Amino acid sequence: QVQVVESGGGLVQAGGSLRLSCSASGTLIGAKTMGWYRQAPGKQRELVARVTNDDDTDYADFVKGRFTISRVWTKNTVYLQMNSLKPEDTGAYYCFAVFIVGPKGDHWGQGTQVTVSS
Repeated sequence: QVQVVESGGGLVQAGGSLRLSCSASGTLIGAKTMGWYRQAPGKQRELVARVTNDDDTDYADFVKGRFTISRVWTKNTVYLQMNSLKPEDTGAYYCFAVFIVGPKGDHWGQGTQVTVSS
């Protein structure tokens, strides 16, 4: 059974940086896509960034130039480096891993809280 676990959230002042980490364990099969969504209080969950096993990346417009996603292929691990954080970046950040063979489907973590103070 695939388990997705995030870490690295916390409280930071506006303009600061945080690095989120996520690992999908429980399988030797590489995920097709891994990435991050976030959800602010009272708002819908939205895509932040994702990376495929072809190293294609996709970023939401509101994080372009500030956030960078990277991945360690052999470990089903993905990182999100977040710089120049803004109060509107506050929310719960959820990691996901998509498998197209083996444990097929989308697998989600429990989320890690990011709070940016003004």
